[in-house]
Amino acid sequence: MIKPAILGVLNVLKACARAKEVKRVILTSSTAAVTINNGTDLVMDESNWTDVEYLRTAKPHGWGYPASKALEEKAAWKFAEENHIDLITVIPTLTTGPSITQDIPTSVVLATSLITGNDFFLKAFKDIQLLSGSISITHVEDICRAHVFLAEKESASGRYIVCAHNTSIPELAKFLRKRYPQCQIPTEFDEMPSKAKFVISSEKLVKEGFRFKHGIEEIFEHSLDYLGSKGALKN
Repeated sequence: MIKPAILGVLNVLKACARAKEVKRVILTSSTAAVTINNGTDLVMDESNWTDVEYLRTAKPHGWGYPASKALEEKAAWKFAEENHIDLITVIPTLTTGPSITQDIPTSVVLATSLITGNDFFLKAFKDIQLLSGSISITHVEDICRAHVFLAEKESASGRYIVCAHNTSIPELAKFLRKRYPQCQIPTEFDEMPSKAKFVISSEKLVKEGFRFKHGIEEIFEHSLDYLGSKGALKN
């Protein structure tokens, strides 16, 4: 997983370097490249990086994914600096909302697992909080808008986190039970911290002038409408 991720991003950047007309490269990274470390910060921002050595040593469940995201982004920055490429990395959180793909994206299934009752993905959803320390969610439209915004914003530079909402699984379940009382939302999370360990900050992006369009209510409303249109919700 790690080697293909690095080679893939470098192949794209090499092609961009050869194409002299490319003015700026927008690379989609992930908050998985930011949040998994032993730091005690209450706010995670673009200065934070996932600790790959910790992942390689401890080998928590699913460690290869965050390691690959951190290493591919670092490789991209090294190549961009050496080859004078104007690189921007967009760092989205867990992304949900309607999709144009034929299959339902895994991220949508994860984000809605408290409602759908999909035990496999609910366990994976819990693992995200246990490994990273929080659950952070953003509407897919805002992720797309951020990419375009940063491509066009002349003053933009460096890394940009795109995070609309920070929470924890117990807090999210409480919100969903109130919002969707007809659904069987779990109430017990003995193994889960009730609060997020930290906040993932999009302050840098907002200071550039970006405004999020969708809050947590619309994020789930649109996600459930999408699942319903795909026949993926139980009556």
